[in-house]
Amino acid sequence: MTNTATAKHPKGLYVLFFTEMWERFGYYLMLGIFSLYMLDGWDNGGMGFSALKKSDIYGTYLGLVYLTPFLGGLLADRVLGFRKSILMGGLLMAAGYLTLAVHDVTAFYAGLLLIILGNGLFKPNISTLVGNLYNDDKYRDNKDAGFNIFYMGINIGAFVCNFVAAYMQINYGWGHAFAAAGVGMLIGVVIFASGSSWVKHADVIKPLQPGDIPTGKILLSTLVPMFIFGVLGYLIPGNLLGTDTNDAFIFGCIPVVAFFIYLYMKANAEDKRPIGALLAVFGCLVIFWAVFHQNGDALTVWAKNHTDREMPASISKLADKLNMAETVTNSGMGTDATSAQYFATLPAAQIPPEGQSLKLYSTQLYQSINPFWVVLLTPIVVGFWGWMRTRRKEPATPTKIAIGLVITALSALVMVGAVMATNNLETKASSWWLIASYGVITVGELCLSPMGLSLVSKLSPPRITALMMGGFFLSTSVGNKLSGMLSGLWETFGNKSWFFLMNFALALAAALMLFFLLRWLKAVMREKNIH
Repeated sequence: MTNTATAKHPKGLYVLFFTEMWERFGYYLMLGIFSLYMLDGWDNGGMGFSALKKSDIYGTYLGLVYLTPFLGGLLADRVLGFRKSILMGGLLMAAGYLTLAVHDVTAFYAGLLLIILGNGLFKPNISTLVGNLYNDDKYRDNKDAGFNIFYMGINIGAFVCNFVAAYMQINYGWGHAFAAAGVGMLIGVVIFASGSSWVKHADVIKPLQPGDIPTGKILLSTLVPMFIFGVLGYLIPGNLLGTDTNDAFIFGCIPVVAFFIYLYMKANAEDKRPIGALLAVFGCLVIFWAVFHQNGDALTVWAKNHTDREMPASISKLADKLNMAETVTNSGMGTDATSAQYFATLPAAQIPPEGQSLKLYSTQLYQSINPFWVVLLTPIVVGFWGWMRTRRKEPATPTKIAIGLVITALSALVMVGAVMATNNLETKASSWWLIASYGVITVGELCLSPMGLSLVSKLSPPRITALMMGGFFLSTSVGNKLSGMLSGLWETFGNKSWFFLMNFALALAAALMLFFLLRWLKAVMREKNIH
């Protein structure tokens, strides 16, 4: 590390960088195999769920994982502090991954619950600590770049984990893969605990001001209604949004959304416009996450069933030595379901003779494409914004987010091209289509996700920064649930181009909405003397 880098960024950033890297190693390892585990047969060590149930659980889990940061942020702001919340959250998540390693339906749901609760305590508060490190005037101008660097740590973990997941699952089974996620999380906890002194000064609980809502009242006015609304949504006759759990989740979010609106309405004159600006941005970000997080569901199915994953002979020999290849065998009439599904759209000339096999890249490895692009492109994006800054032309943070939404929309058009190239899935698609689509959406992600975290840190009133960070993750939560709902529509589209055109239209609409709000958002930032 150079002296220049140290001068530009606080040392505590690197403690949080490596903590988050290992936490995301565990999180994305689990997420990368989650859909595949649910679809795999019980006799193979999976859950044996239907495609619809898989998408329903996937979306609900992702939604709840990012709903609980609202509560975790509140507790950190008012009671626990950031460091204690992060340690508690990390240990809960590790326990959840290790529980998933047990092949049992009860353990499956118990493990998910532990991860959901742990992420609620961990996720908003480590991001808040990153922002707090830059409150010092000598670092303040580098906050956007700091969040980009922090985000790269997230994706180094997300890149590496899928190779570990593939190796563990192929050689030892699903349980060992989930256990590896738990070990990764524990390493992150140890790193954070050992480097805690570098972030201690940023762990400050701001006192409440007159008129602030007491903690107990917030919990009573959100948790109880959230539970009641969720039950009502579940019990509504029929389905308004596809399944009972979709109805329960969206209805359950209503009291939390209402709380943030109430927070805006009751805010004093100084806080009102910044809170309102953040809520407007959160609304637009819902659509981004709805499109982006289909990489763990609809695009995983695309990789598994519709992508030509055959390894070249030179690579398959190395993969055999490492036991890293996925094998599909032509056993004639006795061909297993997985092999039959892969062979279904493979040209007859490429199907091996009866009794022989093909060596394939493991589906899990495709989950590493996006984080690979993040790690590769982050220095380029950070360098580009720095170059623009030296010429006084760097866009404001909200403008970067709006640009990110446009680029996200374009990534869906790449997949439209993939559908056309396969004649609507009559043949296999080249892996390059997924690589290109992930590359485009990653540029959008780097303009948007770390910038969203930075914007929350800049605009939030200091005493409720973690709570507003929870609001950011609430938008992620609703978007994640919508991603599962949208992925569930995959089977309903005869022409799959329309599925990706739907994603394109949604992301573009959100971008246009944010561009419409830019003048107001920039004015709010000028009032706070930030850029």
